[in-house]
Amino acid sequence: MTSTSVPPLLVFGWGNLSRGDDALGPLCVEQLRAACEANSAVEFLDDYQLQVEHALDLVGRTRILFIDASLNCTAPFEATPLQAVQDASFTTHAMSPQALMHVFVDLQGTAPPPCTLLAIRGEGFELGEPPSAMALENLKAATQWAQTWLQQA
Repeated sequence: MTSTSVPPLLVFGWGNLSRGDDALGPLCVEQLRAACEANSAVEFLDDYQLQVEHALDLVGRTRILFIDASLNCTAPFEATPLQAVQDASFTTHAMSPQALMHVFVDLQGTAPPPCTLLAIRGEGFELGEPPSAMALENLKAATQWAQTWLQQA
């Protein structure tokens, strides 16, 4: 896909569907994808974690929404504008969105499009567990917020 053919909006969630509340990012993307099926202005991606290669997915966008589960955010969720930063995650197995944005700057020589992190409060990330009831309630609230984000010009 070239930068002229990509949808202007990108919604990118990550997490592991087999690790309890870590599934919140991909689950939110799944719900948004179903709700916005006919909207060609948005692309939905999900993965287990952010990788350096995902910097190319930011090319040609006007806005990006990153979605992940969090043990540290206020319930039910927090939405935070992001800035490109080369942090310690740049060389680790799991990159932060800020580090991914920094890779974009390095590759493209320009600032990334406006990015927001939607962190959804989770409480349990054990392997083989389903998402908790509290996390699923937080997911509902976060998904509603994200639908509003998608409708903004």
